Amino acid sequence: MAKVKAHIIGGGFAGLATASCLAQQGYEVTVFEKNESLGGRARKFKADGFVFDMGPSWYWMPDVFESFFGRFGKSASDYYDLKRLDPSYAVFFGKDDVVEIPANLDELNQLFEELEPGSSAQLTKFLKEAAYKYEVGINDLVYKPGRSLREFVDMRLITGVFRLQVFNSIYSHIRKYFKNPKLIQLLEFPILFLGATPRNTPALYSLMNYADIQLGTWYPMGGMHKIVEGMVSLAESLGVQFETNANVEKIEVQNGRATSLIINNKQQNADVFIGGADYHHVEQHLLEEKYRKYSASYWDKRAMAPSSLIFYLGLDKKLQNLHHHNLFFDKEFEQHAIEIYEQPQWPSNPLFYVCCPSVTDASVAPEGKENMFILVPVAPDLKDDETTREKYYQLVMERLESLTGQNIREHVIYKKSYAHNDFVRDYNSFKGNAYGLANTLRQTAILKPSLKSNKVSNLYFTGQLTVPGPGVPPSLISGQVVAKEIVKAFN
Repeated sequence: MAKVKAHIIGGGFAGLATASCLAQQGYEVTVFEKNESLGGRARKFKADGFVFDMGPSWYWMPDVFESFFGRFGKSASDYYDLKRLDPSYAVFFGKDDVVEIPANLDELNQLFEELEPGSSAQLTKFLKEAAYKYEVGINDLVYKPGRSLREFVDMRLITGVFRLQVFNSIYSHIRKYFKNPKLIQLLEFPILFLGATPRNTPALYSLMNYADIQLGTWYPMGGMHKIVEGMVSLAESLGVQFETNANVEKIEVQNGRATSLIINNKQQNADVFIGGADYHHVEQHLLEEKYRKYSASYWDKRAMAPSSLIFYLGLDKKLQNLHHHNLFFDKEFEQHAIEIYEQPQWPSNPLFYVCCPSVTDASVAPEGKENMFILVPVAPDLKDDETTREKYYQLVMERLESLTGQNIREHVIYKKSYAHNDFVRDYNSFKGNAYGLANTLRQTAILKPSLKSNKVSNLYFTGQLTVPGPGVPPSLISGQVVAKEIVKAFN
């Protein structure tokens, strides 16, 4: 019997996960990637002896990675060496006002007590609730394909809906337990990337705090791209074929069924097709209008997670007073969130994040030098030009130098910026977003763009614009979920 032939558009985490899962089931799989290297937003580049991860830099939810590799009788350790960071990260609230978040829970309880007497007991209660949300959310909810309400007719989900707190805000939930403004900001920070202000984000997402505090912050030695290399190695061992510099120009459809991809004016025929690239681009630009499930106005009404202004910097010296991960919360958190989500504009006083992987990993920078990645979360769909980028570079660097007490700018020997225009060029990113759809209640589960086309019978979607949502672990899960749906339909 001939193998089912599957073509996947896009070689990011979701596409790679889909590829291995289908190949394991005996499918003949080819992944077509428009860029010259695999990994999607998790690509890397090298310059002047520095190795830069281009996108994701936080390794949270290690259990999701282990679960993925475990499907194939493997472990993450078969492909890369994980190191738990301690401190997990540092938070700069102002000059000489820095809080380091220890990996050890007893030490963290002590830190909470120092900031707010009695808060360690509150943290225990808070994390117990968050652990339940994580168990149900990550093990049950996110593995649902989101195609029917019947999927959620599960007594554990129904009886637990109030414990999941999907109708309460994370803003009020955190303040029920803590009063100290620093503790509140520490617990709210993961929300900045979910796509809404804390006031408009369900308290369900305290599960992110459980991932942060209980499961820890890790780093794959060599960089986040080591995960990509591991996934590609696994896929190749299962027979997956990869074609890079393969920009898909069109999906050909006959009688409601996709027949081929057009790449460099050539037909690539298959039995099933998976859009692992930007969902909006695949649907709105690769399909004829009559085969699109969603309208242009539908997409324009979607609430998007942030975009990012990123600076990749190489320095000719080692820096002081910085850890691997550093959050700069010396300006008002809520105002920055409003300027991302509610009144989209370039931020007046942005919070920002600095990653110095060479603090942990000597392989990503020449000896005696520092690798630095600076990220400013910003609203999607903003006018992006070099003048604006340079303005924010100087603004952020001035604060960074002041808060860490050292001269940095004059030691920069390599500099590259990356923002909306680059996300569009490299990933066909809708509105130049970096993280996908916002995780709001109105864009959850069956309310997200469907992983299955209702007008093209053998076209599926995976990645951060469909279930379960944005982030590296959800993208890994998304690939597994769509592969399962395909196998059910074709076997």
